[in-house]
Amino acid sequence: MANHSIDFFDRQFRRQARAGDAALNPFEAAALPHLRGRVLDLGCGLGQLALAAARRGCRVLALDGSAAAVAHLRRAARAEQLPLEAQRAELHAWRIEGRFDAVVAIGLLMFFDGPAAQRMLDEIREHVAPGGIAVVNVLVEGTTYMEMFDPAAHCLFAPAALREAFAGWEIVLDERSEFDAPQGTRKVFATVIARKPA
Repeated sequence: MANHSIDFFDRQFRRQARAGDAALNPFEAAALPHLRGRVLDLGCGLGQLALAAARRGCRVLALDGSAAAVAHLRRAARAEQLPLEAQRAELHAWRIEGRFDAVVAIGLLMFFDGPAAQRMLDEIREHVAPGGIAVVNVLVEGTTYMEMFDPAAHCLFAPAALREAFAGWEIVLDERSEFDAPQGTRKVFATVIARKPA
């Protein structure tokens, strides 16, 4: 089944891979110091964060819906012989198995419909090991750049939704960020890094 968001990013990832764009975005840079042990990277894209974590000794399972992104990441991990497994996955229906010391979902959940996004957020909380870290970043209400969304399957979170989802956890970072986007639109992000009680 065609998916507008995956097609959008597949084209973008192909362009970025050809250009050799390997820099961490600001959200990935904020997450990296908190990653250790067994890491699950949901919606990994080209895998800059997954590669950086694996270079620091993490064992990484990286998943994305883009075939172009996963192929690029597999080549990069193989070239450096890193402890990183990259898989293509239909993440809106994917179920997490096992426990992870860190679960990352940067720029992913807003591409699901509301119930699927909430289910995955619940799964992230459940599958972080005690004392482990969750890193979640989403677009929130106030975002006006909609080109990348599938009209039938997306959700913009309420601004405080992530912080509320991790009530009872240690909030390491709770940040709102705004960026200019094409045609005078805006992207408004919420990012939470939270540590599960041991």
